[in-house]
Amino acid sequence: MSALFNFQSFLTVVLLLICTCTYIKLQFQTVLSRKTGFRGFFWKAARIGERLSPWVGVSCLLMGLYIMFF
Repeated sequence: MSALFNFQSFLTVVLLLICTCTYIKLQFQTVLSRKTGFRGFFWKAARIGERLSPWVGVSCLLMGLYIMFF
């Protein structure tokens, strides 16, 4: 089943995308420097990860626990 049709898989993909983009932006700042176009989408995901990092971290932890035990 595709991640688009399963809400749990969709949330997992979105959380992983946010975490990955934030990590890449912190390590390699020039890769996500453009704020428009296709790379602008990843810049926005990295910005969400930077500004909402406690909430994103808690969400990743809860999603990981949910996947492991349910």
